[in-house]
Amino acid sequence: MIKQFRGIIPAMLTVFDEKGLLDWAGNQRLIDFLISNGVHGIFALGTSGEFSNLNLEERKQFAEFIVKYINKRVPVLIGTGSTNTREACEFSRYAQEVGADAVTVVVPYYIPLAERELYNHYAQVAGAVDIPVLIYNYPALTGQNMPVSLIARLAKDFPNIIGIKATIDSVSYLRELVYEVKKINPNFAVFTGLEDHLLNLLALGGDGAMTAITNFAPQLVVGEYNSYLEGNYEKSKQFAKQLGVLSRIYNTGSAMIAMTKEACRLRGIDINSSVRLPLLPVGPKEVDQIRQLFKEARL
Repeated sequence: MIKQFRGIIPAMLTVFDEKGLLDWAGNQRLIDFLISNGVHGIFALGTSGEFSNLNLEERKQFAEFIVKYINKRVPVLIGTGSTNTREACEFSRYAQEVGADAVTVVVPYYIPLAERELYNHYAQVAGAVDIPVLIYNYPALTGQNMPVSLIARLAKDFPNIIGIKATIDSVSYLRELVYEVKKINPNFAVFTGLEDHLLNLLALGGDGAMTAITNFAPQLVVGEYNSYLEGNYEKSKQFAKQLGVLSRIYNTGSAMIAMTKEACRLRGIDINSSVRLPLLPVGPKEVDQIRQLFKEARL
């Protein structure tokens, strides 16, 4: 039975200590904070989780840790993407073995791929596991966009490819995902990776958001989603306005992850804001920027 996913699933940060080692207690505190604020799942080891700055063994350790610690309180989605198809399949199988509810597989990056190569990459991953597979399309970082027609083919050919996280600043792209892919599988889950598009996506018939800002403002993102489902559109719009201000944090380039961690700390979440090299920690200027965003958003 393929599970259906919906709602607000934070793209969880990975917490490190001052030496850059995985901080298990800090990660536990962040997980508990998110779950206590009503999120509908956790997406670990994505972009915000600095998966590209961890080796495969560390990613496996983290996958096993988070599945055990969450202990079925909410669904756990593990980012298992790689430029290497064999590695993506290996890690996806491992995620299944340790009890993940789904894997989320970013589009391969660095070498531009033809559609037949992209199709084969996801076909191999889908064939390697029995659990749900979500495509993760982030063309601004991968340099490669997944056409809606290709996603529709994959959804048709592989029953366990059941959703997508689309971090793409295009309402029309989200619209076509909803209109075209849900024709093939009405339960295909369409998530945005950007808070700015959550209201539009819900209105179109989409399913939710997987975002970084949810790490430090889950009350707003979950509030926007729940208010919309309750039919309280004015309240949902108010949350969207606040999140629109906070979304400026995405304009800071590579500093975005460090700033998101610092925003968590400033919100009173007891985690270290260290990042892994080549990323660098925030300075006083960035801290002031975060405080100003909080002020403007009335957070």
